[in-house]
Amino acid sequence: MRVIAGDARGHKLGAPRGLATRPTLARVRESMFSRLSVRLDLQGLRVLDLFAGTGALGIEALSRGAGHVTFVDSARAAIKALRRNLDALGFSGRARVIRGDVIRTIQALGAEHERFGLVLLDPPYRKGWGDIVLTRLMEFDLLSDGAWAATEVSRLEAVPASLPGLQRLSLATLGDHQIALYRRQSGEAA
Repeated sequence: MRVIAGDARGHKLGAPRGLATRPTLARVRESMFSRLSVRLDLQGLRVLDLFAGTGALGIEALSRGAGHVTFVDSARAAIKALRRNLDALGFSGRARVIRGDVIRTIQALGAEHERFGLVLLDPPYRKGWGDIVLTRLMEFDLLSDGAWAATEVSRLEAVPASLPGLQRLSLATLGDHQIALYRRQSGEAA
């Protein structure tokens, strides 16, 4: 698994052993970031990477110019691999790593009045997490006006056309994966 583009292009990312962490495939990351790059400028953007695992999505954003990424995952082994990846690439100073439950962390970030221009979401497949998490992001006002949310889910999961405060603007199927892009409209009430 390697970084696809940007400053860290070609650098290898480490992952924990076993099947507990499912790294995002390179072709899925490439498709996601290709779709995002025509819609927003990553330069200096504040990004939230939920269910971060090894950090492949958030690290890709950092490599492409994101200003800061907050990574969230509950697995100790994934967090350890993520920290090693950030250190190896020199991105630790532009990152915050949180080990904890995603929903509780969203609540805590909301209490801190954090706001993000992009949320990357790669939840465990076939658990229905996508809708729940996107709804909570709006509930706790973590998305800036006009912010984007990109989610990768199983091809077998339903992907809603919209959620309270979010409109789906793109849906693509790549093999067993679906990539959905949502946008918070400017001035939309949380």
